[in-house]
Amino acid sequence: MNKDIRNLEPIQLWNNFADLNAVPRGSKKEERVIAFMADFGKKLGLETIIDPIQNVIIKKPATKGMENRKTIVLQSHLDMVHQKNEDTNFDFDTEGIKMIIDGDWVKADGTTLGADNGLGVAAIMSILESNHIPHPAIEALFTIDEETGMTGAKGLQGGYLDAEILLNLDTEEDTELDIGCAGGIDVTARKTYKEEDLNEDYKAYKIAVKGLRGGHSGMDIHRGFGNANKIMNRILKATHNLINIVEIKGGSLRNAIPRESFAIIVCKTSDIANFTTKSEEISNQIKKEFKAIEPNIEFIFEAIDTPPKSISKEEQSKLIAAIENAHNGVFKMSEDMDDLVEASNNIAKITLKDGNIQIDCLTRSSAEESKMEVANQLKSAFENEEYTVELSGSYPGWQPNSNSPILGVMENLYENIFNKKAAVVACHAGLECGILGTNYPEMDMISFGPTIKGAHSPDERANIPSTQKFWKYLLEILQNIPEKA
Repeated sequence: MNKDIRNLEPIQLWNNFADLNAVPRGSKKEERVIAFMADFGKKLGLETIIDPIQNVIIKKPATKGMENRKTIVLQSHLDMVHQKNEDTNFDFDTEGIKMIIDGDWVKADGTTLGADNGLGVAAIMSILESNHIPHPAIEALFTIDEETGMTGAKGLQGGYLDAEILLNLDTEEDTELDIGCAGGIDVTARKTYKEEDLNEDYKAYKIAVKGLRGGHSGMDIHRGFGNANKIMNRILKATHNLINIVEIKGGSLRNAIPRESFAIIVCKTSDIANFTTKSEEISNQIKKEFKAIEPNIEFIFEAIDTPPKSISKEEQSKLIAAIENAHNGVFKMSEDMDDLVEASNNIAKITLKDGNIQIDCLTRSSAEESKMEVANQLKSAFENEEYTVELSGSYPGWQPNSNSPILGVMENLYENIFNKKAAVVACHAGLECGILGTNYPEMDMISFGPTIKGAHSPDERANIPSTQKFWKYLLEILQNIPEKA
């Protein structure tokens, strides 16, 4: 399966991507990929550093004739998002990604691909090991835990890097040069509850909401995709007077729009017919609403053994109200840039079981004020229903600099090579540039990369011609880095 990938052009990049994807590298589980990358640098005889936070830095001198050019940082993150379809039998902790070619795209077999940000890592690896690519002095920075906390970028101390320019290879549209991004903050609501005993007069059902697109909670939040947690809550609200909730498991990661949600409920035998009617009504209504954008949405109601306990009606009403009142999706569009989301929230994960409830959200914004406005509104919505709320993991956005010197160089190169202008944009995803800039404020930064679709979902796929275009562009940039002052 992966052998076909190794024959794609540029061969060195796709081979390094295949090698990287053979190493399990989920966020907060990067021990093996850190060792893999450090070993890669040492085998090349290059200066290789693992900093205290476990970022890997590999330094390579300039090639002959390029010694007077400015030193650059090439930066990508090592971790990847772990998502798989429910019916896919795969263990991210022990298995390498199984890749397949589908026309002009590389994708994985039922899981995320890891092109975010593995293609950037593979490109940097290819430059580090090359003996023929002209380039200035390079400081390759491979950060950890970008996807679930920006831990590597936050922990990188000043003094490790000497470069004047940073090229982040984590943008997912090959027509774009990114000069800004959103910051973020985690909002977590928690509550404990006492379970109530059930009698034999109840029947139990497992409800499944499946088949949604999911996607990146920053890049895709404006596209109107269904949020499985919000949709499940609509079913529970429509039938709340007929049911008692036993368990909820919806979504998995803060930065992924939830594709699936599962709930176990109980219903009195005398109310089953009414429950069936109401649940079918709301399911059909939701299908009708989402038929254009979520054509594969699926609702499954499966009879199961009746559990002994459930949540109380009172706590159930508070849970449903909290989720209903918590904002999900776009909160505000930017007034400064067309079609840019300024602020949003993703109700990413809901867990209810054995007396404990936890609701995980990720709030994003390019403006600190609106980021905190959304976070505080969420806090109020949850606290109104007696939840304890924690705000954590806050990180800054990256403020655009339209006067960036390297931006001018890259715009001209793009137009000369591809006969059209690049789109200079800011994005609603969280890039590491803003965080890295706190300890390296004078560094000139740009983000770009190949076209990747469906990141953070099993639909993730990387475009093959776009990867070739990206590689060609990157090599031209390396040859045109300005001279030192």
